[in-house]
Amino acid sequence: MTIAQDDTTTHSDVGTTTTMTMAAALNRALADAIESDPDVVVFGEDVGALGGVFRITDGLTARYGEDRCFDTPLAESGIVGTAVGMAMNGLRPVVELQFDAFALPAFEQIVSHVAKLGNRTRGGLRMPLVIRIPFGGGIGGVEHHCDSSEAYYAHTPGLTVVSPATPQDAYSLLRAAISSPDPVIFLEPKKLYWAKGEVDTAQTARLGTARVARAGTDVTLLAYGSSVPLALEVAEVAATEGRSVQVVDVRSLSPFDDATVTAAVKSTGRAVVIAEAPGYVSVASEIQARVFERCFEYLAAPVRRVTGFDTPYAPPKFEHWYLPDVDRVLDAIDTLHWEDEA
Repeated sequence: MTIAQDDTTTHSDVGTTTTMTMAAALNRALADAIESDPDVVVFGEDVGALGGVFRITDGLTARYGEDRCFDTPLAESGIVGTAVGMAMNGLRPVVELQFDAFALPAFEQIVSHVAKLGNRTRGGLRMPLVIRIPFGGGIGGVEHHCDSSEAYYAHTPGLTVVSPATPQDAYSLLRAAISSPDPVIFLEPKKLYWAKGEVDTAQTARLGTARVARAGTDVTLLAYGSSVPLALEVAEVAATEGRSVQVVDVRSLSPFDDATVTAAVKSTGRAVVIAEAPGYVSVASEIQARVFERCFEYLAAPVRRVTGFDTPYAPPKFEHWYLPDVDRVLDAIDTLHWEDEA
């Protein structure tokens, strides 16, 4: 059984809508990219016959052959180094690094070569390379199998870093990433692989943009990846308490869409940043700083953060205590000086 069999398609007077999981959307994006561009190659550990540990590449080798989707040795540094050579010679490699912490052996290649070759050659040599990394928690994985290492990549100049929160963005952003002439770190929230949503394969997305996922007037929640569904759940609960909560899906960690985020926070005057990663020296702290710098005179209260704790990732038994939840976010909202408007 392939993940594509999870799809359901409905027809209406205005066109065709396909409902699929995020895993199926990523699989479709890879298949469509392979079909549309002969330079696209997909490879990594167990991505061939097995279809990847999360089955994202399921069926690609059988459909397109081992020259378009193939397995590699268990050597992440070698995987990325090979991809660098391919990209230098005109191919568009898409590599999977299986789990977030498994990517760390390839970190030197990513920082020293993937991120810098374009600058080193003054744009003479581009890196059309996508590195797919399943990241984050929520699946009860042991250490090295659940981690949030996005700050390492977002901190590295020369890398575009994105994370989808919906099947539609999974499809559209991955297609945009594969088409990019420069390297993209594509962070896939493991927790959301089996979440379903509508996907229009004709819909495009532009790298470097955020989106308003829910309108609201009282407070803005800023989130990305698996924290976006949490923010939307918080908004539903807050609505029963009489508060109108806006949700912005940051989705592009680098480059950052200051315009969309700033406009959203200015419209409400209050903001909470939500992320699974530890809060110290994090993407969440950078978002918090950028909002303070650009929205200070519009703020009715300090910008709050709700993040993972500043510890190594919790084992499965304690994961639910480690990750942000509805109560922690609602508590943060409650601290935003609402008495000023009483």
